[in-house]
Amino acid sequence: MLKQRVITAIVLLALLLPALFHPDTTYWRLAALLLIAGGAWEWGRLNDPRQERMGRLTWLGVLLCLLACVLSWARGWLEVPPIWAWTLGGLLWVLVGVALLRAGVARWASLPRALRLIGGWAALWLTWLAVVRARELGIAFLLSVLVLVWVADIAAYFAGKAFGGRFVRQRLAPSISPNKSWEGAWGGLLGVFVLSLAWLALERSGVLPGPSLYGALGGSSAGAVGLALALIFLTAMSIVGDLVESLVKRSAGMKDSSGLLPGHGGVLDRVDALLPTLPLALMLQSLAH
Repeated sequence: MLKQRVITAIVLLALLLPALFHPDTTYWRLAALLLIAGGAWEWGRLNDPRQERMGRLTWLGVLLCLLACVLSWARGWLEVPPIWAWTLGGLLWVLVGVALLRAGVARWASLPRALRLIGGWAALWLTWLAVVRARELGIAFLLSVLVLVWVADIAAYFAGKAFGGRFVRQRLAPSISPNKSWEGAWGGLLGVFVLSLAWLALERSGVLPGPSLYGALGGSSAGAVGLALALIFLTAMSIVGDLVESLVKRSAGMKDSSGLLPGHGGVLDRVDALLPTLPLALMLQSLAH
């Protein structure tokens, strides 16, 4: 398993890093498009676990996502994105995501399949638009959002391992992801705060290039208070994204979204926390700009 994980990680880095750092962002757009297509395929699979209509549903989702992305590209939304997309997408993630977590696993399967499919594919399209737009704002901005999610996840894991259940016996979402604890969530938030302070210090001293998400939010009229509130919000929404995907997998009776990434599961397993966080980061950046 470890060997598989290492090999897959090396292959992904070999494909993604050159695209990320190439001055022509076309390569990054295409690389992100490939990942989103994989996620769209997985979403069809998760919402038709008996695979009765796998071919039709799966490839319809892939086609719809690719078509939406290409049309957005052609309309110039990557250079001048519609602000309503971030606002509407972020609002839906907050309202629908929280409602789904409150309703629990059983409620998901009772929703109309068409609604579930279209909602997931739309979220993937918005994520592609956000990850490409973030790259257009600069490598530093995109990495600052990605690292926020990674640090929140890693810090939450170690905090949960060390302190989970010691202070709050009730788990964060016991019916969806029994291992997640409130202590882990607080540890993830603490990790994000430390990250933002370190990143800002290095950015302002010239060690790291800008602009980053932290610089954009910290330099707004809301100042440090606004930055702190934004970080709490983004960290919370990264947890929501993670839990929503866990809810869908549990409803489908699947451990991983697919085996597309040997040793790591599927694309959705790797980007679940980014699905709400990237669009919301772009929304906050637009408000602070």
